Amino acid sequence: MNTAPFPDELVEAQTAWYVTYRQLADASSAHGTAGRRRRLQELSRRIAGHPYWQTPAGTPAARMALKEIAQTAAKL
Repeated sequence: MNTAPFPDELVEAQTAWYVTYRQLADASSAHGTAGRRRRLQELSRRIAGHPYWQTPAGTPAARMALKEIAQTAAKL
């Protein structure tokens, strides 16, 4: 259960972004990087275009808080 002030799907997308980014950074240049780059682009679009950012709560500080929550979750 998400205890953060963000919608679950937004936290999940940002967490997946960090996991995918790490996989891309750790991958050999010849294996699977194109798919991971496409996944990062799709996740970036999903995160940036989420309706949450159109609400009064969608501030730059909220974006940073989301990133901190997702980075912590991605390390687990």
